[in-house]
Amino acid sequence: GVHNLENKQAKLKINESNKNDIKMIIGPPSTKSKFDNEVYIYIERKTRSSKLITNNVLILDINNKGVLVSKKFYNMDDMKKIKFDGDITITNNSRRSFVYNFFYTLRQRIDDPRGQKRSKN
Repeated sequence: GVHNLENKQAKLKINESNKNDIKMIIGPPSTKSKFDNEVYIYIERKTRSSKLITNNVLILDINNKGVLVSKKFYNMDDMKKIKFDGDITITNNSRRSFVYNFFYTLRQRIDDPRGQKRSKN
């Protein structure tokens, strides 16, 4: 994961920062995806005694010219507020599918950081 993600992301400027700036300030992304734009996802997780202390996620959209066009920062409280709609069927090749699956998995890890609930079932 990335340390001090919230402070580092504040240095990135929309429509000014490019891929090289991003990699210099934050480093390589935790996860990378390519659809209409490239999507870089950075994760900062800290646990202590099996308790989740920090769980921050930064999602960066980069256009085809390599320029940052949007950034979204989520802390642990933000992610708990995300609503999932089970009635929608999403194809695997859509951008929403990737982000949806990513947050769904991340939410499972927040609820059960050590995987103990999954192993009992």
